[in-house]
Amino acid sequence: MKPSKITILFFIMSSLTVGLAQKPVYLDSNQPIEKRVQDALSRMTLEEKVDMLHAQSKFSSKGVPRLGIPEVWTDDGPHGIREEVFWDKWIGAGWTNDSCTAFPALTSLAASFNPEMALLYGISIGEEARYRNKSVLLGPGVNIYRTPLNGRNFEYMGEDPYLSSRMVVPYIQGVQQNGVAACVKHFALNNQEDNRTSIDVQVSERALYEIYLPAFKAAVQEGKAWSIMGSYNLFRGQHCCTNDLLLNKILKQDWNFNGVVISDWGGTHNTEQAVLNGLDLEMGTSTDGLTTDGTAPYSEYYMANPYLKNLKSGKYDVKTLDDKVSRILRLIFRTTMSADRPFGKFVSPEHSEAARKIAEQGIVLLKNEKQTLPIPVGKYKKIAVIGENATKSLVIGGGSSSLKVAYEVKPLEGLIAKYGKDVISFSSGYASGQSEYVKETKSRLNKDSLLHAAVEVAKNADVVIYIGGLNKNYLQDSEGGDRKSMALPYGQDQLIQAIQTVNKNIVVVLLSGNAVEMPWLGQVPALVQGWYLGSEAGNALANILSGEVNPSGKLPFSFPKKLEDNAAISFGAISYPGLNGKEEYKEDILVGYRWFDTKKIAPQFAFGHGLSYTTFEYGKATTDKKSYATNDTVKLTLTLKNTGVLKGAETVQIYISALKPSVMRPIKELKAFSKTELDASASRQIEINLGVKDWAFYNEKTQSWEVEAGKYNILVGASSADIRQKVNVEITK
Repeated sequence: MKPSKITILFFIMSSLTVGLAQKPVYLDSNQPIEKRVQDALSRMTLEEKVDMLHAQSKFSSKGVPRLGIPEVWTDDGPHGIREEVFWDKWIGAGWTNDSCTAFPALTSLAASFNPEMALLYGISIGEEARYRNKSVLLGPGVNIYRTPLNGRNFEYMGEDPYLSSRMVVPYIQGVQQNGVAACVKHFALNNQEDNRTSIDVQVSERALYEIYLPAFKAAVQEGKAWSIMGSYNLFRGQHCCTNDLLLNKILKQDWNFNGVVISDWGGTHNTEQAVLNGLDLEMGTSTDGLTTDGTAPYSEYYMANPYLKNLKSGKYDVKTLDDKVSRILRLIFRTTMSADRPFGKFVSPEHSEAARKIAEQGIVLLKNEKQTLPIPVGKYKKIAVIGENATKSLVIGGGSSSLKVAYEVKPLEGLIAKYGKDVISFSSGYASGQSEYVKETKSRLNKDSLLHAAVEVAKNADVVIYIGGLNKNYLQDSEGGDRKSMALPYGQDQLIQAIQTVNKNIVVVLLSGNAVEMPWLGQVPALVQGWYLGSEAGNALANILSGEVNPSGKLPFSFPKKLEDNAAISFGAISYPGLNGKEEYKEDILVGYRWFDTKKIAPQFAFGHGLSYTTFEYGKATTDKKSYATNDTVKLTLTLKNTGVLKGAETVQIYISALKPSVMRPIKELKAFSKTELDASASRQIEINLGVKDWAFYNEKTQSWEVEAGKYNILVGASSADIRQKVNVEITK
């Protein structure tokens, strides 16, 4: 008997229903992630599990093809999505659709003192990573700015653990809402590039917990980061990528981190330590992590065949293996196999606007005598722009953060667009040896002739805008090596001094990720710290210099007057860069402004310093009461008034100072900040809540955080060195 159409339809629908009912749990995105993880784990062979723990190419690791579990694809950040490279080579693969938006370096983001900018940054770069189908963005970096010589400082968020903590959390949240894992790096104590893979750091428990770990802790516990990257260096005799104290005890046990610990590329050195000390995913082994191809197959990584062999012999238990695989599966279900994952977008107008806005908010006005700035359009007929950084690409170089961009508006382009090509004249003034300008002119120009030409241009101008600083060449702001001095390179000090002898109306703009010495500071009326500003650098800088946008950035680290004033440097080679493979952080908790304040050393520019084209008045600060218990919240209020004629934004900074502590404490420590934009003559009441528990120090004797009873000053300032208001409170037990 021939079946009816209804019977056939019923049979098909029944088969589909049965098929859906039998779908493995791990493929069902409606199931809880932990249930999916356990289901997938139960279906995997021992070989499939081990295969997931190590790289299969320069930037990817294996999934489980048999089960439909995808690969993990990582990509260098944290300032943009790196170009695609060949499977087993570091060089670009020559794609035509992988040119990204370059966002400002993280020093610039930190200088905004604005968590809203951090969220915008994270969302924007997360969208670009998602569009390129990346599982993991290798960033952000939150290592502390310990010395101005560190070549990689530009990738980090400054010297203060509280500032870094408040800025990293929204960045992570923005990235991960796109279904891309943030990989916070480099955990931990990666504070220099010289001898980075061999230096053994010795630091006190107190400095570890108070200075170097808080931003990582916030990233894990508040930002809910899905991955962490270990650092190259050693800590107390163990490499940080396989460090039992850092990874097992602190990260996974104390902080309850349930994400993936990823090695830095080539940061793994031993199978047993990798297996037992908390590493989950091994990347880059058998290469130097930077420039050469691997000589050993991926199957011979420490957590590949050597691990599998020892599992089969019974040396290692499967429980440890299953924990590692579970973490990687959890990451995959949060990213590539998440049904809620958006599609992302790439090099969009919104991303350009975000890059420009973040750059504008991070630019810091350091000095402005005689109202040299702003320079409104039409004020001058002849503007001389001098300095190689006006035309040099600053999105390439610097190591792993080097980018292939869709476009880059360089400073000279932005200034010409703002003021007009008939107003602007340009002279390079100096040459770094790695720019297109030098390639074209080196046959006929040398250092002296470049300087002479620049002086002639400056002599005939109404105002000079000097755009110099550092760049991302090796031994400047670059991965793999530290700077050799704090001086400006390429003869710039002599060039600036020569220019100011013929034209006193000079604005110096420094593009860098580090502090520099300034022997010419007394001779120049205006100074701007511009950082590495990304694709929209020229537009952002032109908007600030012209006054279209009022500068509001604040320094995320102190500028010393001379290198020896820096805490780490002051103790000699044992403290930096280390002796005989060991390095002692002798300054202990006195990093950055904590050192300058406590030792009464005047910095060139203090942490938190940043001027505006308008002025602000701080009203009387008050608290809701005068005595608090350790679990209380202090409610502090004050009125902030814009007393100038321009709209502008000011960051109110709140520091605390223990008056009679039982242990050595810094003179002051940042505990809150609030950025507020006000129209001219407008005022607003600022309300800030301070948790007393956050005033604790780490007690090494009890291995716990302790808030001491006693009197404290709450200091309200425009910088760490510009305190406007003080309120005395008492903490009781």
